[in-house]
Amino acid sequence: MFGKSKKKFRSPRITTVIGAGTEIKGDITFRSGLHVDGVIRGDVVSDPQDHSATLTLSELGTIDGNVRVGNVMLNGTVVGDVIASNRVELAPKAKITGTLTYAMLEMAMGAEVNGKLIHASEQEPPQLQYDGDREQKDAVVDEGEKVISPEA
Repeated sequence: MFGKSKKKFRSPRITTVIGAGTEIKGDITFRSGLHVDGVIRGDVVSDPQDHSATLTLSELGTIDGNVRVGNVMLNGTVVGDVIASNRVELAPKAKITGTLTYAMLEMAMGAEVNGKLIHASEQEPPQLQYDGDREQKDAVVDEGEKVISPEA
């Protein structure tokens, strides 16, 4: 019923692997797929023109820096902001300390986000507009309280 209309996400081919026991200090920019079992101390960014780029962080992996990638699959730890223009999958051992910005989010029980969750929509949020033509009149509700309501 619900599962039949759901599109299956296919991660791209992994072209770069950072193995367990490896620590990288500095920023990383990649295309296609990056799998991390080690430690990265720096920002991880995918090529902005590669919309299918995917970062996979295993439970052994840690990123101490910001992440800006199209698709993110986490089961490790990120200390920094995560911005995914497309999809985020948080497995049971995923832990993010920072703001998570996403278009689509899948979160397993046990995953942690210690920070803000921000849904990034393709369109700008509607702006409230001031209508300067209406006059406003004060109305007293109770002693000491004042409510401003538009004049009908």
